[in-house]
Amino acid sequence: MFKDRIEAAGMLALRLRRYRGQSPLILAIPRGAVPMGAVLAQQLDGELDVVLVHKLCAPLQPELAIGAIDESGHASLAAHATSVGATPAWITAEKNRQTQTLQQRRRLYRPLRGPVPVRGRQVIVVDDGLATGATMAAALTAVRRGKPARLVCAVPVASSEALHQVQALADETVCLSTPPMFQAVGQFYEHFPQVSDDEVAQWLNQRSLFPRWSTAHSKQLASRSGTAAASLGASRG
Repeated sequence: MFKDRIEAAGMLALRLRRYRGQSPLILAIPRGAVPMGAVLAQQLDGELDVVLVHKLCAPLQPELAIGAIDESGHASLAAHATSVGATPAWITAEKNRQTQTLQQRRRLYRPLRGPVPVRGRQVIVVDDGLATGATMAAALTAVRRGKPARLVCAVPVASSEALHQVQALADETVCLSTPPMFQAVGQFYEHFPQVSDDEVAQWLNQRSLFPRWSTAHSKQLASRSGTAAASLGASRG
């Protein structure tokens, strides 16, 4: 159990500290992971941006993902999409809806600039947790097309099924905990508020307002990380 996203991000930063000094690009998946990305960017002396992906929703079940799409329009569909009533017409309309949402978010979050190029960079994609893994899989696939030097997936908590899905898409996967009874990401946080679009824009454009953590706080998190969270680091090179 994590106190909140900020604490979880601090624990992830300790696991990723070998990237400090390599100018890593931290790509947070909005909206919940953006405060976490700010922590990682500060702790690792990296650069913060977002990777914009959105789940494709099932008909009459907006919480059920049938796939995901990135801001370029590239989409992936889950095997169960048709079984929950997603017809070709529905899928096309849903892709158009979510593409418009992503374009609006990009304009809101970064009105004066486009996505930070990933080519040749050490890139860390972070989310606050993985239930199905569909969104993270879409994010990793989108980033991989940009040819980063190394692609890392970083999450505090994930279901074992979701973790297995994303491991093949990253050069390294760092996950602090894979609980056996996984229902929703929020169950593993004491405090898990919604993050608004306005808050995301503030984090991205006013990162200097976020206080750098003290050495004592880092040591406290290191202790917690070693005793309270199971860790997994899977590397393909």
